[in-house]
Formats: sequence, C-alpha cells, structure tokens
Amino acid sequence: MMWLLRLTIFALIIFLIYSIIKYILNPKRKLELAHEQKRYYFLDYQENVHKNFFLTYKGALFEGEKYLGTTDHAFEVVSIFIWPRNTAELKGMVKEDFQFIENKIHEHYHNAKIDWKSPVKEFMEKSRFPKDRF
Repeated sequence: MMWLLRLTIFALIIFLIYSIIKYILNPKRKLELAHEQKRYYFLDYQENVHKNFFLTYKGALFEGEKYLGTTDHAFEVVSIFIWPRNTAELKGMVKEDFQFIENKIHEHYHNAKIDWKSPVKEFMEKSRFPKDRF
C-alpha cells in the first residue's frame, strides 16, 4: 500500500513539472507577455497556411491572414492581409513602425504582397502621397 502511495505522489510531481514547462514554453503566453511589455513578437505556424499569424509591436497587436498561391518555382504564401486587433493601440505609431512590421513579415514570407486593412491602409496611402501645402 505504501509503494502505491509513493508511486501516485511521484506521478503527480512529474505531471506538475510537465505542466509548468508546457506553460512556460507556450507561444501564446509569450505573445501576451510581449504585448504587455510593448515588445516585438511574431507568432506564426508557418507549416499551417490556414492559421493566421499574430504580431505585437509597441503595445499594438496585429493579426495577419495568409493566402497561398503560386510563384515561379513553388506554392507559397503570396498575399497577406494584416490589421490591428484594437485601433486604439495604434496611438503614437508612425509610418516607420508599419514599415518595420512589413520588413519583419517579409523575412518570413519573401514573396508575399502585404495589404493593410483600415485604418492603417488609409494612413499608409496618405503618407505615401503627401499633398502640397499652400
């Protein structure tokens, strides 16, 4: 009876250690932590094209939707739509921040064309074509 109790306690300790390690290494937890600390973090499952990726930068959380297409040599992600999850978090961001995000995405998806959804799309278009001032 005593050895059964020891075996049960040992199994419980192993299970707790396993659960703690899984929690620490969880990529979604790392994304949330980077979001709170206003750091850059890119969470993506590149082997699964159907799953959206998440990116956090300067306290703003973005979601990107990938579309598979053909290039000259292979099937790859050729189009990405990206949008902020909460537009209020965009406060203080400048054009260079969005260009940084685009460059980081291009590091993972070289052939992808990146399209922003509103309101970033309008901001980027407005900043590309400044109007003359009188």
